[in-house]
Amino acid sequence: MAEMSDFLENALLNATLNGTTYTSPAAVYVALFTTDPTDAGSGTEVSGGSYARKAVTFGTASGTSGSISNDAAVEFDQATGDWGTISHIGIYDALTTGNLLYHTALDSSKQIDTGDIFKIAIGSLTVTLA
Repeated sequence: MAEMSDFLENALLNATLNGTTYTSPAAVYVALFTTDPTDAGSGTEVSGGSYARKAVTFGTASGTSGSISNDAAVEFDQATGDWGTISHIGIYDALTTGNLLYHTALDSSKQIDTGDIFKIAIGSLTVTLA
């Protein structure tokens, strides 16, 4: 995952080059999408069927890789309705609404039907800046 939202690109540029304060979020959340959220955050996020964004935590970025990965599994609640085909994920700075920070397409789309559970294994969600 390396696609930054317009919001985050502008916030980081202004913080590093214009001295504008950017306050990092205290927590970040994974969102599931059935269409590409794009840098503008305009995709179709899953709704209904017991869907809610899930908190995600990351290890510490270090070394020369310019990347960071989730350090705990992320498990969404069991779907109580069809969520559709999940094709993209995003990372937000809030449980609801908020600002999209990063987004990417899944390696392969996943159909989530009633009774399914969407999971992200430890180390499977990596954000890379290059």
